[in-house]
Amino acid sequence: MSTSPKILLVKLSSLGDVLHNLPIVWDLRARLPEAQIDWVVEEAYVHLLTPLLSRDGFRGIDRIIPFGLRRWKKHLFSLATWKEFFTFRKTLQSTTYGVLIETHGLLKSAVVCTLAKKSSGAVVAGLANATEFSGYEPLARSFYNQSVQVPTQCHAVDRSRWVMCSALDWHLLDRSDAPQFYPSAFITSIPQTSVGSLNKPYVLCFHSTTREAKRWSNDNWITLGKDLSARGYQVVFPWGNAAEKSVSQLLASQISGALVSSAFSIEEAFSVISGAALTVGVDTGLTHLAAVLDKPTVEIYCDSPRWKTEGYWSDRICNVGDIQNPPSVQEVLNASLKLLDQA
Repeated sequence: MSTSPKILLVKLSSLGDVLHNLPIVWDLRARLPEAQIDWVVEEAYVHLLTPLLSRDGFRGIDRIIPFGLRRWKKHLFSLATWKEFFTFRKTLQSTTYGVLIETHGLLKSAVVCTLAKKSSGAVVAGLANATEFSGYEPLARSFYNQSVQVPTQCHAVDRSRWVMCSALDWHLLDRSDAPQFYPSAFITSIPQTSVGSLNKPYVLCFHSTTREAKRWSNDNWITLGKDLSARGYQVVFPWGNAAEKSVSQLLASQISGALVSSAFSIEEAFSVISGAALTVGVDTGLTHLAAVLDKPTVEIYCDSPRWKTEGYWSDRICNVGDIQNPPSVQEVLNASLKLLDQA
C-alpha cells in the first residue's frame, strides 16, 4: 500500500457513535502520517470533527463531508433536496479513495461507500456481524468487499479499531493502545462558557436520553442534587427539547440553587462541559463527550451494558451501574465525591 493512501471514514451518526470512532483517526495518523483522511458525517455532528481538521502543520482529518440525510428525508420531494444530494455526491466523488472504512453496519452508511469514487482494487471494509445492543442491517454486507467479524460483545472504540486494522492488514489494537480523541492543545484551549448564568463550581447532570429505560429516576437525581448543593456546588440540568426541559425544571425546583441551563449547541457544549467541576450523566452522547474530553465524569448505566461504551481510558471517569442494574444514589455520590476530591 502507498504511504499516502486516500482513506474515507464513514460514520454518520449519532453523537456518541461519532465520538467513539475518533480514535481511528489518530491510529491512522500514527502509521500513515501522509495519508489523506476524509470523513462523511451527518451535518448535525460536523462540530464534533472540526477540532480534528488539518491546519497549520497539524494533520488530523483533511476533509469533512457533511451528509444531510436526516433533513433530506423530511423534504424528499423538494427540488432543493435533490440539488443538495447531487452536490454532496459530486463532493464525495471529487477524490478517488483506496480505503473506505464503514464502522456502523447500516445500509445508509454502506450506500455512501457505494457512491464514493474508488480506485481499482480499493478496500471497502465494514462489519460482518452485529454486536449486542447495537443497530445492524445485514444487507449492508453486500456493499463491502471486506466484511470484518468482530466479537458480539465489543466496546464501540474497539469495534471501530477492528474494522480499521482489518482494512489495512494491521495487527489488532487493544486497550493497551490508549485511544486518543481530541488534540491536547484543543482541550486546553477550550474557552470558558458564556451560556446562561452558570456559577462555579457547577455540576452538570445529563438526565435525559433517547430511550426512557436508560434514565435514572427523578427521585435519585433530586437526592443526589441536594447532597451536591449542600456541599457548595451549583447543580445544572441541561435539556434538548421541550419534554426534557420540563423534567429539568421539575428537578431543579426541588434543589436549592439548582439551574435549568439555557439551550446550547454541540459546539457550545465543549465549553459548558469543560467549565464544569464534574459531569454526571446517563448513557447518552453529551456524557460521552465529557468522558472523551477527559473531564471528571460519572457515567450512569441503567438499561444498557456498561461494556459497550464505558470510559476505560482515564481515572477521571467512573462507570457505575449496568444493564437492568441501575446504581444507587450512594454509589453515584461516592463516585462523584471521589472525582471531585481528585480535582
